[in-house]
Amino acid sequence: MTTTHMSRGAEPLAYRLAAGEEAALLAGAPWRRFAVIGDSIAEGIGEATEGFPDQGWADSVAQALERASGEQAFAYLNLGKRDLRAAAIRETQLGGALEFRPDLAAVLAGGNDLLRSRFEPEPVAADIDAMVAALRAGGADVVTFGLYDCSGSPYIPDELRGPLRDRLHRLNDLTAAIAGRHGAVHVDFTNHAASADPSLYGSDGLHGNRRGHAFTAAHTLRTLAAARLGPTG
Repeated sequence: MTTTHMSRGAEPLAYRLAAGEEAALLAGAPWRRFAVIGDSIAEGIGEATEGFPDQGWADSVAQALERASGEQAFAYLNLGKRDLRAAAIRETQLGGALEFRPDLAAVLAGGNDLLRSRFEPEPVAADIDAMVAALRAGGADVVTFGLYDCSGSPYIPDELRGPLRDRLHRLNDLTAAIAGRHGAVHVDFTNHAASADPSLYGSDGLHGNRRGHAFTAAHTLRTLAAARLGPTG
């Protein structure tokens, strides 16, 4: 059964793929080697949520891709590690991801950079650009992400809401532009109504709980399938 919630604008928000939707979305999916690089969100940090798998979004995406691969071999590598800034992700994870030779890669970086007292978006964008370019040159389809706009979280002090919102949207705009230049797929959570849904967040107000990870996986698969596999049904 699909769990839903009324999102901003009174439209139902499906937290996970409906029965049969995954198979329809991923029919004919060509990906057999999936790599993920990034920070704690890529790693899958999140609090347990009743009724949802106790795993990160990337693990759920990998499982869906493996099911879609049928009898063909499937491999998955997640190098994500918490607390890393974009430059460190590029330095410590990009090489391993390239050695894995993925045909699909996810790049999730910049969140730890924008939380620092001083945020310089251009160097962060340069690191993200370098990672996306290298993976594309290596033959991988690449997925990039705009982070959830968590500036409305009750855990964020009022005086920081505006600056945090500005930083999140600036990073999303830069990352979307990078994806566009390199022919990657950008999944925009920053401007998604789900950002305003408090039930997707953990107690720190920054990371998703397992419901949030389930929604992230579902929206990522829908966006990827729409971009690469065409309409279903």
